[in-house]
Amino acid sequence: MAISKTLTLIAILLVLVPLNDSFSSSSDEDLLPELINLRSQSPTGVIHLSDHLLRRILSAKSPRPFSFLIFFDAKQLHSKPELSLPTLKNEFSLLSSSFLANNPDNNKIFYFIIEFGDSQASFALFGVNSLPHLRLIPPSATDLKKDSIQMDGSDLARLAESMAEFVEAKTKLTVGPIHRPPMISKKQIAVIIAAGLVLSPFLVKRVLSGGTLLHDKHIWMAGSIFVYFFSVSGAMHNIIRKMPMFMMDREDPGKLVFFYQGSGMQLGAEGFAVGFLYTIVGLLLAFMTNILVRLKSRTVQRVVMLFALFVSFWAVKKVIQLDNWKTGYGIHAYWPSGWK
Repeated sequence: MAISKTLTLIAILLVLVPLNDSFSSSSDEDLLPELINLRSQSPTGVIHLSDHLLRRILSAKSPRPFSFLIFFDAKQLHSKPELSLPTLKNEFSLLSSSFLANNPDNNKIFYFIIEFGDSQASFALFGVNSLPHLRLIPPSATDLKKDSIQMDGSDLARLAESMAEFVEAKTKLTVGPIHRPPMISKKQIAVIIAAGLVLSPFLVKRVLSGGTLLHDKHIWMAGSIFVYFFSVSGAMHNIIRKMPMFMMDREDPGKLVFFYQGSGMQLGAEGFAVGFLYTIVGLLLAFMTNILVRLKSRTVQRVVMLFALFVSFWAVKKVIQLDNWKTGYGIHAYWPSGWK
């Protein structure tokens, strides 16, 4: 009887082992269709990552047939402007939707957002203790801390474009162009056109009578200075790329960074500082060529001109030093070869 019971137990174990392997294999095969289905239910293609779903993904055999990019979020920190979490979250969703639009049949990468309030255990698995945080998990990753790849926080200032470059560099996949929504919707354009048509008779009458702000030279002067400052400060770049005025220092969270060291990117405060210096030089040049020359006193002319040249030289020198600090390139003066 003892031998019979032993043989029975052995037989049961032999049956359960292949059943377990078959169940695991079936679970792995169902994972990819399940992720595709979850992605299709999201308007941007971003999947909410829970602790259960993460355990299910990690239980799949390595290497997995896909990589996945995770944006770590915490709703309680959305009120801190220096972190820019809502903006970065929207940019991450824009990255996901653009990838799907450019690669509708590509299932080699999935995009996830994980919320700290819902998945504190997952945050601990990755060792995340500060935000913003973006991490790529390759197909062969088994240890989430060692095998995953974290994106440098300073690169996040360039938003969706820098995220796309990070994905392309680490996965060798092509993300494609980022499809940003237009600044003005079609309905808003229609309202503006309708309002213009309604007000056009009144506006034409005012223009012909000469009683508008467009006939005031001071308005044109102020407008020209604003356009000049807007051009040289890179404000259009900041608006299009939605660049923050400043960012948090990764090494010292209590410190703010206003100037980013590295070519290809500038923060809003940095652009305004450079634009202010350029505007000073432009205004001094306009003052010397249009107002200073009308003064009768030669002494006053010389003193003011020397002061203006000194300030202009100082402003241009600061811009050159900033460019050298950011890019490493310097500007050198050389005497004409004929003077040697």
